[in-house]
Amino acid sequence: MSRISVRGFAVASATAVTAVGAVTGVASGSTGQPSNDAEATASDSTLLADIPAGQQAQVQTASLTQQADAQAIAADASAKKDAEEAARLQAAKDAVAKQKAAEKAEKEAKERKEAKEAASRSAARDASTSVQASYTTAQIQAMAASMVPSGQFQCFSNIVNHESSWNYRAVNASSGAYGLFQALPGSKMSSVGSDWQTNPMTQIKWGLNYMDSRYGSPCEAWSFWQANSWY
Repeated sequence: MSRISVRGFAVASATAVTAVGAVTGVASGSTGQPSNDAEATASDSTLLADIPAGQQAQVQTASLTQQADAQAIAADASAKKDAEEAARLQAAKDAVAKQKAAEKAEKEAKERKEAKEAASRSAARDASTSVQASYTTAQIQAMAASMVPSGQFQCFSNIVNHESSWNYRAVNASSGAYGLFQALPGSKMSSVGSDWQTNPMTQIKWGLNYMDSRYGSPCEAWSFWQANSWY
């Protein structure tokens, strides 16, 4: 039973009481209008007091049910808010974890690449320890690539191309300059190894040391060569 119907029931009951009072007044000889006190009493009466005893439990049950529904709605809203916040925090944690995983994978890939390059350089150096009767240009360039920093190799290669075209036995007929770098005299390369005449690896070591010590790097040496056509 709703609040409106309960109040209506109370008003109807009060009206009935007033009507009975009016009839009683007439019977007793009273001639005035019904007192306003009776109407005030009817309108101000406690609702449950005006409801038959059998219906009071229904009214109380309806009120408790309404309160329970309101509390359930509030609990659902709070649970939804908590779930959304938990999801947001989890998404943030997942994003951080993914970023760390990506950074770790990138670092590991870089380390593997560096290890592979180091192994390749080591293999090239090991292969050069036994002097061959002759070497191809590709073999000599591979030796140089295993020793010269990658960012400096092109400058290094440019100088060798201009000096000897990667011919480790090249000899300048007029000056006697010898080898990949046209060292003058060629014997100065013996500071790196006694096999300087026949081992391109020895010549490469000497040439790289010369460029680094005199100019700072192969690219600085190449800049000087471009300006002067010698180095």
